[in-house]
Amino acid sequence: MHHIFTPGITPPVEQSVPAWWFAFVGKKLLVHQEGTANQIPQLTSLEEIGLIPIRTQFLGTLGDRPCYCAELPKDISTPTGMTLQGLRELYGTLDEDLFILSGRAIQIVEWNRTHQYCGYCATPTTQLSHERAKRCPNCGLVNYPRLSPAVIVLISRGEELLLARAHRFPPKMYSILAGFVEPGESLEETVVREVREEVGIEVKDIRYFGSQPWPFPNSLMIGFTATYASGEIAIEPEELVDAGWFNKHNLPQIPPKLSIARKLIDWFVSTH
Repeated sequence: MHHIFTPGITPPVEQSVPAWWFAFVGKKLLVHQEGTANQIPQLTSLEEIGLIPIRTQFLGTLGDRPCYCAELPKDISTPTGMTLQGLRELYGTLDEDLFILSGRAIQIVEWNRTHQYCGYCATPTTQLSHERAKRCPNCGLVNYPRLSPAVIVLISRGEELLLARAHRFPPKMYSILAGFVEPGESLEETVVREVREEVGIEVKDIRYFGSQPWPFPNSLMIGFTATYASGEIAIEPEELVDAGWFNKHNLPQIPPKLSIARKLIDWFVSTH
């Protein structure tokens, strides 16, 4: 598709074309099933298919078409020809533009759901008209959609790269190291700390690679490369099951192409 997405806060006064509706029940998105592909519903409103949303937010426009996200009740009857699926399951079955927007939508839906009341004084919040924020009319506290920055780093040693298995990974899958940024840290400091904590080695030559929104649930993954400097691998057992050096010609099972982890690994294999 490759249309330009323009974020927005205020929906159009008059809607001349059907909108994209990113409607969620919990963490599952409502989609049309068309064989092995899926489509986001295009509707003037969800009421057209008998659904009454709990809350909605205008997202912006994709090309010339408005986009909305919505939270649906958990007890809905799924309309004929539609199904509810998690975003990970939908990768590769949705148009890329719509998959990316789905990730944005689920984060806005969750923020909208969890910020109905002020976290300081419990007063019902008010949606601001000029930005994506909720303000408490009593104490003035303003809340924006949560974003949790995390670093992910590919560590190389010649033609080898360091891969590790976390407890939560599927059987036999290995990936590169990642961790959340702590208050007061630079991204590079987070790389050094996470590597030291998880596998006990030191790294150098830290370089920015790229970033990826990661809506599971609300992260921004910031990718780096680094080279081995010193030390022997000593895993943190609460975080990892195993870690080791793997030659680029003999890799274990690695993450799917959806992830920036895979993009980093593919880059390393193709350039070293």
